[in-house]
Amino acid sequence: MRIAYTSVFVQDQDRALEFYTGVLGFVKKVEVPLGEHRWLTVVSPEDPDGAELVLEPDEHPAARAFAAALVADGIPCTSFVVADARAEAARLAALGVVFTQPATVLGPVTTAVLDDTVGNLVQIQSVNP
Repeated sequence: MRIAYTSVFVQDQDRALEFYTGVLGFVKKVEVPLGEHRWLTVVSPEDPDGAELVLEPDEHPAARAFAAALVADGIPCTSFVVADARAEAARLAALGVVFTQPATVLGPVTTAVLDDTVGNLVQIQSVNP
């Protein structure tokens, strides 16, 4: 068993695709029109055959309430591993990404939390040497 897909609920699929590919560096994998929305996934260029992140419309009222509650409490909806969280946070901040938590050492890992601009907080983390 392995993880094939995981989702983030997004307020706007076009803006999400722009942010997740143009800023975070993911690559669009699948785009299938489905009426008003699309089945839209991105993958890491480091693992193009790995788990796909579904940029899922937040049209369902429960999805919107769930995402808003996480953001209100400062809880990331997902986490991505990077080689160096401090360096990646600096790179993303230079691109205009807003962080709600700066790069912070938390025991064996360094984490930072960013606003993905489409309704979510996302954590990046790296293992400390």
